[in-house]
Amino acid sequence: MELLRTPDDRFRDLPGFPFEPNYVTLGDGVRVHHLDEGAREGPVVLLMHGEPSWSYLYRKMLAPLVAAGLRVIAPDLVGFGRSDKPASRDDYTYAAHVAWMAETIEQLDLRDITLVGQDWGGLIGLRLAAEHPERFSRIVAANTGLPTGDQDLGEAFAAWRRFSQEVPVFPAGSIIRGGCQTQLAPEVVAAYEAPFPTEEYKAGARQFPLLVPASPEDPAAAANKRAWDVLASWQKPFLCAYSDRDPITAGADAPFRKLVPGARDQVHVTIAGAGHFLQEDAPEELAWVIVQFAKKSPLT
Repeated sequence: MELLRTPDDRFRDLPGFPFEPNYVTLGDGVRVHHLDEGAREGPVVLLMHGEPSWSYLYRKMLAPLVAAGLRVIAPDLVGFGRSDKPASRDDYTYAAHVAWMAETIEQLDLRDITLVGQDWGGLIGLRLAAEHPERFSRIVAANTGLPTGDQDLGEAFAAWRRFSQEVPVFPAGSIIRGGCQTQLAPEVVAAYEAPFPTEEYKAGARQFPLLVPASPEDPAAAANKRAWDVLASWQKPFLCAYSDRDPITAGADAPFRKLVPGARDQVHVTIAGAGHFLQEDAPEELAWVIVQFAKKSPLT
């Protein structure tokens, strides 16, 4: 597997991002970057980003989470941020992404995890929780889902998938900007482009939209159905925190609220005025939701 590694100088002096990088190297040689902030002995919150962002997305949430006594781990998915980027699109599969993150949390020996998953961070994170339930104590699903190929993913997603494959230059920063309700400064948009010096670094970003199960025959459909079987008996706290201006995931919280036992007695949250990337539009509110959820449902 040919791996690309974004030069460190691409990440110098990014606005609002003074955090030290941390790395683990997986068995196949892939190096995964993660942020690790807060007291090492504090309860772990695992912040998982999606497409085409990276841990920079959570920069405004780290301070309030750390101030609440939490240890915050925010990995960059393989192909994104400071993590290594396989050069071939064929190396990116749903199963590979789950395996890469599973080995990451195993190497870090994370336990009693509060998962926060947005976009692909939820698609991958929910699989992690279902396949390794002994490591997870609660879940926050935020603008995400767990499709099995049996559902119509909607015209908004279909349009996004077409765009992602047809656009000559994949505009990661502009995609983030377009998924926000707030106006991002040019230097913030540039920070989302930082991991991708050239188009060859964007193989993972290009491939992600094709990995969402859109039919029952999709390679990931069976594994996602097995994950739903686990979630159907999930008694641990499960909270939905969705925004009201995200056409991609509108309504995707309903199955979680209905089918996950741990979600039935929760006061789920709809964050007003936020788009798909609610970490940019409402970072303080989302951080507050996570902190209150952690206090309401203490670790067992």
